[in-house]
Amino acid sequence: MTIIKTPDAPKPEQFTDPKAAVARLEELYEQATRFLCDSFSAAMEQEAPTARYRAYYPEIRIKTSSYAHVDSRLSFGHVSEPGVHATTVTRPDLFRSYLTQQIALLIKNHDQPVTIGASDTPIPVHFAVANNPDLHVPQQGAAGFTLRDIFDVPDLTTTNDDIVNGVHDIEDGVGPLALFTAQRVDYSLARLAHYTATDPSHFQNHVLFTNYQFYVSEFENYAREQLADPESGYTSFVSTGNVEITEADAELTQPLKLPQMPTYHLKREDGSGITLVNIGVGPSNAKTATDHIAVLRPHAWLMVGHCAGLRNTQALGDFVLAHAYLREDKVLDDDLPVWVPIPPLAEIQVALELAVAEVTKLEGYELKRIMRTGTVASVDNRNWELRDQSGPVQRLSQSRAIALDMESATIAANGYRFRVPYGTLLCVSDKPLHGELKLPGMASAFYTTQVSRHLAIGIRAMEHLRGMPLERLHSRKLRSFDETAFL
Repeated sequence: MTIIKTPDAPKPEQFTDPKAAVARLEELYEQATRFLCDSFSAAMEQEAPTARYRAYYPEIRIKTSSYAHVDSRLSFGHVSEPGVHATTVTRPDLFRSYLTQQIALLIKNHDQPVTIGASDTPIPVHFAVANNPDLHVPQQGAAGFTLRDIFDVPDLTTTNDDIVNGVHDIEDGVGPLALFTAQRVDYSLARLAHYTATDPSHFQNHVLFTNYQFYVSEFENYAREQLADPESGYTSFVSTGNVEITEADAELTQPLKLPQMPTYHLKREDGSGITLVNIGVGPSNAKTATDHIAVLRPHAWLMVGHCAGLRNTQALGDFVLAHAYLREDKVLDDDLPVWVPIPPLAEIQVALELAVAEVTKLEGYELKRIMRTGTVASVDNRNWELRDQSGPVQRLSQSRAIALDMESATIAANGYRFRVPYGTLLCVSDKPLHGELKLPGMASAFYTTQVSRHLAIGIRAMEHLRGMPLERLHSRKLRSFDETAFL
């Protein structure tokens, strides 16, 4: 019979103080991961460990006996019906502000305490040692024992998007309290570090996605301007490889090899800064990035990439504000059926239009000279113009599409799926249906004149959103019938 060794965790305890509740979560998580790290180190020095080592994620649980009487305008902060609701938690140090806010709303709206204790979900050893630079889990066969005989490893039954997709099963009468399980979050934190070459702790609450590296140098220039201004509120700039500067004239070394999705962070102390992610080209990358960034619960994400203009009246450099999406990217069809509408969010649309007006110095009817609002089509074939045009062009015309790219619909659809406010402002870089292809000479002139202005608009829109109360920004349009309490 195998001996199972576990840490001696405190018994579950009720809390009415959200800060004290989060402190207990941190205590439980630190105790569990320290136990696993110490046990793993000892096991690697032994020829054949004689015991199994296990520690559990901490858990938040609440039991309610009546429906909450809350402001009907609030889209989060309360469970949808009486009963028991719970969620496992990882990295409470990273999510301290978020957890404090969500627990405080839960206690206030239901007038009930939350119970903090150890869950029955084991922590995989891979995730426990992830934050210890001195430890790493070897490949299967490299250790002197079979890893899964001694430690718990990642389990796909608790690493999925069933809650987000609305297909989860209620087990033992306990409903979900949050959109992601702890192991799903740990999985994404590890993936983010891999794909972006920056630590998840650097990510800010406002995320800009682009599909060109040209935007990065402009973002760095803007960051240095902000760091030179003591009144800007920005404290540092982080580049790939976790290189961080706090002075405007500081040297910023770049790694010899960029990661798959180079990411840069202009930080503020409260996390309300701006993160720029170059997702590259294609809906697969767009899905990968948003799948993982979603666990950080950003307040908004926007696409500020390039697109093909589909109307003869458009000119290179014009802007497209998406208010609908034609989803032919296909990567999310299994998670979010194509018949599900992806609505425009008024708060995002207004912020983007205001930003365009402020940066271009145009307003009202004059703004229509350089910006159109309409449907953006996203496809999964970068060379779509080489195919027979009769079918695609007819569908584009029937949809009233005004622009085409490969990422925007994916980012918007995943924003809808993950309850993250989303928006799209694209810049027309070619017009293949009208003989203006993206050729080297045209491209360089276009990038020189347009990238700076386009990025400035995206940043300005985020600044508008930063000043908006969360209760207003996080639209009820993104919440389902049976929704989790946590945002």
